[in-house]
Amino acid sequence: MKTILILSGGLDSTVLAAKLKAEGCELKCLTVDYGQRHAREVAAAEKVCAALGVEHKVVRLHGLRELMAGSSQTDPSVPVPHGHYAEDSMKKTVVPNRNALLLSAAFAWAFSCQADTVAYAAHSGDHAVYPDCREEFCAPFAQAMKNADWHVAELERPFLELTKAQVVAEGAALGAEALMALSYSCYEGRAEHCGLCGTCVERKEAFSLAGVADPTEYEA
Repeated sequence: MKTILILSGGLDSTVLAAKLKAEGCELKCLTVDYGQRHAREVAAAEKVCAALGVEHKVVRLHGLRELMAGSSQTDPSVPVPHGHYAEDSMKKTVVPNRNALLLSAAFAWAFSCQADTVAYAAHSGDHAVYPDCREEFCAPFAQAMKNADWHVAELERPFLELTKAQVVAEGAALGAEALMALSYSCYEGRAEHCGLCGTCVERKEAFSLAGVADPTEYEA
């Protein structure tokens, strides 16, 4: 099975990379640098792929940043909200149409190299905040991609019904603690995780609920 994985460098996609590799997939990973505030995740993705020994491409689409204004992750004038991931303030972190762009790039690579699947690591905790992580987006997009090329590639979303704590538990079960330590989640984009933004709070909570030691160093 040849799979293109959208690897942000965050915790969820890192665990999915470990899972697909363990399952024997011929894995290729795609990271998109779209000018995000937390661009440190790109370097994290590179480290994860080096550790796994898989092919990795970074696509740089900085020109799209001005089209995705209004998000704390692409617009410097919008502060990163702090607090729990499920709070309404987290909607400020939504990057307009991000997953459609990332998935389109991944499917282009899948079509050109005849990959069987494209995978991304949306999980159930994303549903409340991110419309493009929900089934209402995923299913029609996957169907459209079946008509986009003569080669058919399926969209794989194995974490869609899992909580982030369950994703961490999956990583531990795979023996991927070292890989999880390489991942980067902070929306502030600092050298160390801030410990206060929604993704940091969610990361801390996930390790705690999963009963797995958190290797992350936080500022707070």
